[in-house]
Amino acid sequence: MKTLLEKEKELFLPTYNRIPIEISRGEGVYLIDSKGERYLDFFSGLAVNALGYAHPKIVEAVCSQIGKFGHLSNNFITDVQVEFTEKLLKYSKMTRAFLANSGTEAIEGTIKLIRLKMGSDKKIFSLTNSFHGRTYGAMTLTAREKYQKGFEPLVPNVGHIEFNNVKDLEKKAGKDTAAIIFEFIQGEGGINEVSEEFIRKVVELRDKYGFIFVADAIQDGIGRSGKAFVHEYYGVEPDIIVTAKAIGGGLPLGAFLTTDRLKDVFTAGKHGTTFGGNPVSCAAGKVVLEEVFEHGLLEKVYENGNYFKAELNKLKEELPGDIKDVRGKGYMLGVELYYEASPVVKAMRERKVLSNATNVNVIRILPPLIATKENIDLYLSVLKDAIKNK
Repeated sequence: MKTLLEKEKELFLPTYNRIPIEISRGEGVYLIDSKGERYLDFFSGLAVNALGYAHPKIVEAVCSQIGKFGHLSNNFITDVQVEFTEKLLKYSKMTRAFLANSGTEAIEGTIKLIRLKMGSDKKIFSLTNSFHGRTYGAMTLTAREKYQKGFEPLVPNVGHIEFNNVKDLEKKAGKDTAAIIFEFIQGEGGINEVSEEFIRKVVELRDKYGFIFVADAIQDGIGRSGKAFVHEYYGVEPDIIVTAKAIGGGLPLGAFLTTDRLKDVFTAGKHGTTFGGNPVSCAAGKVVLEEVFEHGLLEKVYENGNYFKAELNKLKEELPGDIKDVRGKGYMLGVELYYEASPVVKAMRERKVLSNATNVNVIRILPPLIATKENIDLYLSVLKDAIKNK
């Protein structure tokens, strides 16, 4: 009998490098394969599974909602959409929302809103080494050749500012700027944190020229950093927050959120989606927001994240020839090595711990928000062993 990986090659376009494990189910912070082996998952479906796997409250909410209706289309407004969005706006401190199916969709909607508000002749800027998605507008914002090569021509009037380069920012941002969008912590780019100096200069220039300031919080949002969103660490207020991943509790859901400044830009028919804000996804998302913001999980991520980063820095001191840097906040951390990270990630997987290599030499750590200090200690032990025995 053929394995799933063998069947995959016969059925799907070859767009993924699959991990060679056949997963049967998940429990909390663990994934269990077809042989019954348990893996500590500090990857959490690319920062999606904030509450881990098979969380009983999500299971209950999803089953209850799908027993009523799984889909209505956005010709109707539903109670679960309203309840979810009320909480999302409350904890983001924004005033209006558009619900989509993913972060990339939310980015595309954001681009449309910016163009409609600011005009198509003005330029949207993102940062070098960024990642905003793979559809055309999002891919154009993603300032990395490996994602763009072969797909030209890209969307016009999009430019890129060198990461953390204040002089380049001052040179490029001005009266002809429509918007500046960036991840406060670059995920795919290697857990790179935007500097406070750069952030404050963006706000200063926004206030001077009137462009739109967009926080791409697709990966770092909904408590992963130990705050609702990373920009809260700096006390700044974006005009738009784009978020996704964790907000659906494992189901497809994305959103872009605006301040009052932009609440009237769209009118009926200017933007839309068939499945966005799906009632079942919103039911799961409501549970996520309640657990993170109302039941103490956010505070635990902040506390445990500080512990985790401190322990990783101790490991850096212990292994100075291996670990170059430790970056990130909360449960979005990166360990930069002096060499390629993939062999270390593979060695960890062989020891039944899952992590991710990104930007060649960075181990990206994205545990479920429910991960405990005991889970962290196990991860640290396996990471140390994998590095020392690489």
